[in-house]
Amino acid sequence: MVSDQFSTGPSPLDPPETDPEPREECGVFGVWAPGEEVAKLTYYGLYALQHRGQEAAGISVSDGNQIVVFKDLGLVSQVFDEQVLVSLRGHVAVGHCRYSTTGSTTWENAQPTFKTTATGSGLALGHNGNLVNTAELRDKAAELGLPTNGATTDSDLLTGLLAAAAADKGIEQAAMELLPGVRGAYCLVFSDESTLYAARDPHGVRPLVLGRLERGWVVASETAALDIVGASFVREVEPGELIAIDADGLRSSRFANPEPKGCVFEYVYLARPDTTIAGRSVHATRVEIGRKLAAEAPVEADLVIPVPESGTPAAIGYAQASGIPYGSGLVKNAYVGRTFIQPSQTIRQLGIRLKLNPLRDVIRGKRLVVVDDSIVRGNTQRALVRMLREAGAVEVHVRIASPPVRWPCFYGIDFASRAELIANGLDLDGIRRSIGSDSLGYVSLEALVQASEQPRTRLCSACFDGDYPIPLPDDARIGKHLLEGLEKGVAGDAAPVVAAGYGASDALSRP
Repeated sequence: MVSDQFSTGPSPLDPPETDPEPREECGVFGVWAPGEEVAKLTYYGLYALQHRGQEAAGISVSDGNQIVVFKDLGLVSQVFDEQVLVSLRGHVAVGHCRYSTTGSTTWENAQPTFKTTATGSGLALGHNGNLVNTAELRDKAAELGLPTNGATTDSDLLTGLLAAAAADKGIEQAAMELLPGVRGAYCLVFSDESTLYAARDPHGVRPLVLGRLERGWVVASETAALDIVGASFVREVEPGELIAIDADGLRSSRFANPEPKGCVFEYVYLARPDTTIAGRSVHATRVEIGRKLAAEAPVEADLVIPVPESGTPAAIGYAQASGIPYGSGLVKNAYVGRTFIQPSQTIRQLGIRLKLNPLRDVIRGKRLVVVDDSIVRGNTQRALVRMLREAGAVEVHVRIASPPVRWPCFYGIDFASRAELIANGLDLDGIRRSIGSDSLGYVSLEALVQASEQPRTRLCSACFDGDYPIPLPDDARIGKHLLEGLEKGVAGDAAPVVAAGYGASDALSRP
């Protein structure tokens, strides 16, 4: 039922930046819509979610008889073209764009993952988040003798366990029994041949929303993905809820009591500004964060400039509240994404300039307030301050639209290790001296929470305060490469294949 797996060769490399931004794991999208071109709807939904993951993309489609999965490493626009999308016919689709927080960047780890049950039915699954009892699930899968097919992700483990349990009770009942024992952050979109399913962990760490089409339903990581496919927002998928959509309509089940702990960093950086989370506009939240930042960390200056794009709304808010003019002092290269090309040492030394370049006539002779979303290691800000001074800025005052990041995230954000986080080892003045700015200010956690308009009790802020709402196992049983010691996939020097898929009767491949 499943074709041979192909490797696409070396993994994509991050563009040569000096301090990688925090990255969210994935975006998920699902559609049930008879009579619609569900593959194309999913393609555009993933396009809207591309910011959540640029390592790999995939779409599964079912026509009621078989599931075909098409996936590869790269951006959504690199993986799919018109010919492929037209060939993916059906009424149920699951889409995924990936940034890895469990498992390496390999074709085998791209999603949707696919498994078959003992009865021959297929199961395709996309996962956004990160599990914290992966080792426990791995042990359970090993006891059942489940194959990995070279995959090393918590998502693949979950798919295998779900398919195994579904053999004698069906996918819906299997999910109701399995999910209460799955711990961590997860938004799941999955399907068999005829039904679309969606589930969200009891804490609702990552966002997941439900939308209505004229002839069907959509689930997606963000409301912006509903907008792009013309779906109307219905509601959020509730924490601890399992949704099933088929020819009989939509039904909802509760597999766990909700204990909401939505990720506050979604408001700071991860989500698109045109998305709404828990009824609050992300853009409005970021502007309000900037206003509060101006009140908490004022400074005399001539111009407020953002680090585009994630610092822009907060910079607007800072300028509004402070009365300091807002301007664009940095130009971002919109086409810098993930690449298969290894940058030369000369390009690496240029670092941040590949992404940002100063407008010298705007900056020269000015006292600048530079607003960014966060500081992780501090390397980006250090290079940025140096670049602005070289462009003629007489003062550079850095303002950060989040509190200091002192703790790693185990729920789906790929931060640095705690030892690498600059705020974990230095006080405020130490960080200021390290990045070379004239002053440095962060917004407080209290002000950030106020800007989100969410109760503090319903938010996860572990990366700022170390208070992890979902208990973590010991260090030996957690981490991005926990499963890397298991079966490996095809070697990286195999003949490149741009895309591959598998289904109940055939496989798709394109040289």
